[in-house]
Amino acid sequence: MTTKQQLDYLQGQIERVTYSNEDNGFTVAKLKVRGRRDLVTVVGNITAPLAGQVLQLRGEWGNHPKFGEQFQAVFCKCSTPATAAGIQKYLSSGLIKGIGPVMAKRIVTRFQDETLEIIESDTKRLLEIEGIGQKRIEMIQRAWQEQKEVREVMLFLQSHGVSATYAARIFKTYGQEAIKVVSDNPYRLATDIFGIGFLTADRIARKIGFSKESRFRVRAGILYVLNQLADEGHVYFPEDQLRVKCAEVLEVPGELVEQGLETLVAERDIVVEELGSDEGEAHRAVFLAKYHFSETSIARKLQRLINSPKSIRAVDVDKALAWVQKTHAMHLAPKQAEAVRKALQDKVLDITGGPGTGKSFLLDAVLKIIHRLGSRVLLAAPTGRAAKRMQEATGCQARTIHRLLEFDFRKGGFKKNEQHPLNSDLLIIDETSMVDTVLMHHLLKAVRLDTTLILVGDVNQLPSVGAGNVLGDIIASKAVPVVELSEIFRQARESSIIVNAHLINQGSFPRLRPRQDKLDDFFFMNEEDPEQVLEKIAYMVTDRIPKRFRLHPVRDIQVLSPMNKGMVGVSNLNSVLQARLNPAGSEISRGGRIFRNGDKVMQIKNNYDKDVYNGDIGSIVKLDTELQELKIRFEDRVVAYEYADLDELVLAYAVSIHKAQGSDYPAVVMPILTQHFIMLQRNLIYTGITRGRNLVVMIGTKKALAIGINNAGTRKRFTALKERLRRENGGVQIEQE
Repeated sequence: MTTKQQLDYLQGQIERVTYSNEDNGFTVAKLKVRGRRDLVTVVGNITAPLAGQVLQLRGEWGNHPKFGEQFQAVFCKCSTPATAAGIQKYLSSGLIKGIGPVMAKRIVTRFQDETLEIIESDTKRLLEIEGIGQKRIEMIQRAWQEQKEVREVMLFLQSHGVSATYAARIFKTYGQEAIKVVSDNPYRLATDIFGIGFLTADRIARKIGFSKESRFRVRAGILYVLNQLADEGHVYFPEDQLRVKCAEVLEVPGELVEQGLETLVAERDIVVEELGSDEGEAHRAVFLAKYHFSETSIARKLQRLINSPKSIRAVDVDKALAWVQKTHAMHLAPKQAEAVRKALQDKVLDITGGPGTGKSFLLDAVLKIIHRLGSRVLLAAPTGRAAKRMQEATGCQARTIHRLLEFDFRKGGFKKNEQHPLNSDLLIIDETSMVDTVLMHHLLKAVRLDTTLILVGDVNQLPSVGAGNVLGDIIASKAVPVVELSEIFRQARESSIIVNAHLINQGSFPRLRPRQDKLDDFFFMNEEDPEQVLEKIAYMVTDRIPKRFRLHPVRDIQVLSPMNKGMVGVSNLNSVLQARLNPAGSEISRGGRIFRNGDKVMQIKNNYDKDVYNGDIGSIVKLDTELQELKIRFEDRVVAYEYADLDELVLAYAVSIHKAQGSDYPAVVMPILTQHFIMLQRNLIYTGITRGRNLVVMIGTKKALAIGINNAGTRKRFTALKERLRRENGGVQIEQE
């Protein structure tokens, strides 16, 4: 075993940090070392490296074939700088909110090597510096005190392998109790802190001394597995399969998993229920408590809604149809007319259909009749983009479901609920295929029993990113009337995007040869080599499409990929496109990701405080190194993010097809290769194509496209909503026309 005594010793001051991955601490830094003319390259795990810090290192010298001589650090101790030049670098690095490079220079010029002591114990003297007032002094004092407290926690956590980013989050959550909480039960981190999963918590616990068979570990491990399964879309998981999965993941005997399940049931974290199935075979299902409650609530509330009187007054449907068509010069096709009839007669209605089948047109007819009756209407969709599109199509205000329900920051829940319901006679929800189990539960909680509910969506699209298959299960249950639109209207038939989307949905190969009579909106470029696909995507986005179609490469063009990993996966595509579209400017590095002023970014977690939600796309409009914050424009407003919040953001020049649900873009560019084999399925390709409003360019192979089209089976999601709705309805199924 290598000891510190057997390793070389090196001490120096960080001149600059070339690279730092905050998730694992891996760092490449340039050190100024006494007696050496050139800077020394140091690589190794260094927690929160900052320019100006003094490092005392133990490690080994080596030669990298490309980068030359390097010092590979094994042990590292950091200390604050002692010289004025070092202190200036230290403060310029963004350590203290309120002190950026300009202010750091002014302070150090005035106080020299006494600077840190003055910040520590005589902060009022900072008033001597131009640009510093009492408000900024208070900001600096708070930040400095936080840094001191964080450093204590970090020293403890660093010794147990925790990165600087996680240490800061742990401190923010638990404050001075952080060390006690982590020592008593480190597995709390997995449920309490965003970004720290079970695996990280488990690594910390093992270093602290928790055994593999600890009851805390088994309990947390089962919840981890269930949450992973929920991320894959499952509302529950069969108990026998879950036991096997947990025993494999945790590497513990099955009896311990069984004991853990019993404990979690007793603590009401999970629910175990005997379920039937379409095949008639009963099985025990394990639910996380929130999903069980949400799913049973949806079935119960939908049935109560169906059986309650409606507030919209009864009308002669034939007269209403004749009036709207004559007065507004609207011609409704038979299926559209049927949908309008059911919207006026039924209490709950599903309308499903693909692009170009006239969903928006018939909704416009419904709204004209309802407004004529003087009834109150609310429109909503799961995402901001979908709500905006709904508003443009109907001319009526539409909001996201989250904004419709009004989040209460003090109570940590939605303001709209059974006690304070939505004030509407008709509620229309668009893009319902995107609505997951938990969100549908909250929505139905807020719907008055006399409200008419219309759910609109394309059941052939991918199901929601969150757990469940709500729209699919409601339709399959036959507990609710459904109108399925399939006719593509004349204007829509002019679009190759719409025609090809319907061909794919029917299991047929799309028309790949561009139209000759006019500029087409669908193109397929054949290319097998992933590197060439990557290069062609970059060329299309940065050059060809902007010139040919006069579209903005960032605002108007969206790259969609079936997968996150690989040469043409989301992650690598974002790196390449950022380098081409936004190569320079002020930047901040977090977790191995670089964010630059002007970058296109996406929120990946619901943040109710900021009123920004998973999947929202914006652009960085300001990067402030002194205040340590970014400002991001989402649609019509600007939202501030502290550096500590940046784990909620990813680059969005490219996004996954799943994340693009509910959105549409002027142009979509989409790779499709056999290396995506595991993800290639018909509804994924269909969803990707239908995101393009005016242009779709697919780059890849016909073989990969054929694989996806022929794979009509969707990944099975374990949900029980269909069976619950049938039970609530007494087994009665509505005959659909």
